[in-house]
This record gives sequence, C-alpha cells and structure tokens, in this order.
Amino acid sequence: MKQRGSLTFWIEASVLAQWVVEDLSGKPGASILYSDLAIQTMATVKAVHGLAGRQCQGFLESIFELIGIELPVPDHSTLSRRLGKLTITLPIQSKAGARHLVVDSTGVKVYGAGEWKTRQPGVSKRRTWRKLHLGVDEATGAIRAAVVTSNDTHDGAVLNDGLEAIAEPIEQVSTDGAYDHRHCYDAIEAKGKPHPRDENLRS
Repeated sequence: MKQRGSLTFWIEASVLAQWVVEDLSGKPGASILYSDLAIQTMATVKAVHGLAGRQCQGFLESIFELIGIELPVPDHSTLSRRLGKLTITLPIQSKAGARHLVVDSTGVKVYGAGEWKTRQPGVSKRRTWRKLHLGVDEATGAIRAAVVTSNDTHDGAVLNDGLEAIAEPIEQVSTDGAYDHRHCYDAIEAKGKPHPRDENLRS
C-alpha cells in the first residue's frame, strides 16, 4: 500500500536535449522557445495526473528543481495556445491474437444555440444530445471504433459500422441487452466471429 504513494519521475535525456528551440525561425514575429516535444510532454503529464494548467506548470517546475534541471517550463497560456496547433497521435497498444471487443453507447450533450435557448423564458427546455457508440478492446482499454449518431438512433443499428471499422480479428463481442437483436447476431456472424448468446450478449 505504501508504494501507491511513491512517486518516480523519469525523463529521457533526448527530451531534455530538445526541450528548448535554440535556432530562430527567421519568420516575422517572435520565434518559439519550446519545442513541440516539450509541449507534448507537458500535455501528457497534465492528462496523466489530472492537473489544471497552472498546477501542471508548478508540478514540472518543482520536478525540474528537485532533479537539478535548469530548463524553463511553459506557462499554462503557452501550453493551451500551442496545443491548439499540434496534432498529437496517441500510440495504440499492440496485442497479440484476436481481440475481445466491448460495445456500448453514451450520451453526449451538445452546447451551442440549443443550450442557449434552454435559458430563455417560454422556450422549450429540450436539450440537444448526440450518441457516441464505442467499441473498446477489453484487454487494453483502447477505443477501436467510434460512431456518432443522433440521440434517436438505436444502439444495435450501428453495430455493423463499428465492426467494419476494425481490421484486426475479433474473438468475442460483449454488449448489453440493447444489442440483443437478430440483425446484431447476423452482423457479428458476417464478420466470421463466434457469437454464443450466453457469452457475448450480457445484460
């Protein structure tokens, strides 16, 4: 139990070597100080530890001080601004053999004009929603398929779309009772995957 409170923070030397951009861009305006790698590293730390922008800045500054690294740390404004211009691709954890796919959906609230209207007197209070249908690898937790539909689309209607989006072999598909329909069984069988009712469709 004590080990859960232990903190080990390791930074690869190549990350520190590329933390600051030494060369000027030669373009109008100020040149960037922090490399894309530095911004991505800070964003990763922020996401993994669930920190706010200023908290992440202070966390990294304290880590650098404890390790004895004399490098500046991006402030939260720089981090937010630079992240808007970066495309970060998260690696997919490799897995040998066929996958066990867990399928379900969740509601996503849509902000905008629909949300503004709910605050007006005498206006309908109906909220705007979308459905996000996900196919998740049971072993790794990685999202392997994602389909967005309107909130009136039945879960089972998009099961085939999710299965078609996955190129790897699938050993098992697990869902809840919303997918307990013949066309769902047919979609799984069409992909050449076993679908015993007691094992794959769990309520």
